[in-house]
Amino acid sequence: MDKIKYKNRDSLCACKVSLDILGDKWSLIIVRDLFRNKNTFSQFLKESSEGIASNILIDRLKKLIELNIIGFERNPDDKKVKKYYLTDRGVDLYSIIYELQDWTIKNVDFNHSANTEKWEELNTLKSKDFVISSYKNEYKKLRLEEFGF
Repeated sequence: MDKIKYKNRDSLCACKVSLDILGDKWSLIIVRDLFRNKNTFSQFLKESSEGIASNILIDRLKKLIELNIIGFERNPDDKKVKKYYLTDRGVDLYSIIYELQDWTIKNVDFNHSANTEKWEELNTLKSKDFVISSYKNEYKKLRLEEFGF
């Protein structure tokens, strides 16, 4: 897989570059939702509690496709419906999602969703490396079943 071509050729900090590419809230929410088995436009729009606007969702899906973080296939039963999936590059983002969630749980007082509570419980039982590899491997298994790769 080729690397993403970053337009600014100045010497830059890797953290700044990744934030330029993925630093908006919605891109990582979409990646998170794909890990949660949401894979259609309507699922992103209606089943995510954050309430993304349709124009922003369209923009972020296009951006993530251009970056080869996600891909899509048309539903064979309804060609109007696209089913999105994480590429291997996208699957690699789970480590970042893990660290963001872990940092938030350790440092922020907030009302935990059922998903967050389930994730937090898993992390008390299993190691960080186990959880990260499990999420990545489980997603790849689901992608293989759904998309054949």
